[in-house]
Amino acid sequence: MASSVDAKLLKSTKFPAEFSQKVDMQKVNVEVMKKWIAGKISDILGNEDDVVIELCFNLLEGSRNPDIKVLQIQLTGFLDKDTAKFCKELWLLCLSAQSNPQGVPKELLEAKKLELIQEKVGYAVV
Repeated sequence: MASSVDAKLLKSTKFPAEFSQKVDMQKVNVEVMKKWIAGKISDILGNEDDVVIELCFNLLEGSRNPDIKVLQIQLTGFLDKDTAKFCKELWLLCLSAQSNPQGVPKELLEAKKLELIQEKVGYAVV
């Protein structure tokens, strides 16, 4: 899949230590991750770019143990300076998700709980 240019980039790019950990996509709730990915890419680009979002989905779902380093190299042309930060966040969420029985990252569960609490508080004020 990786071209010779990509192979050179893979060797010359410094990746976070977390990228050496494997993720088993069968243990990850892919639908939850897709929602996060679509939202995050749209935030970075300032609009919803279905092509970039689908590319990311395909790279992540392409194998049981996707290679986040290849994903980062492939997305760099689209996400530019935000690629490394996006990939690190994505990988940390995937690592968290695979250790959760529901396959959902605890960070996203906590954010959702907070959102629901704030909604309840908002209704209580009215």
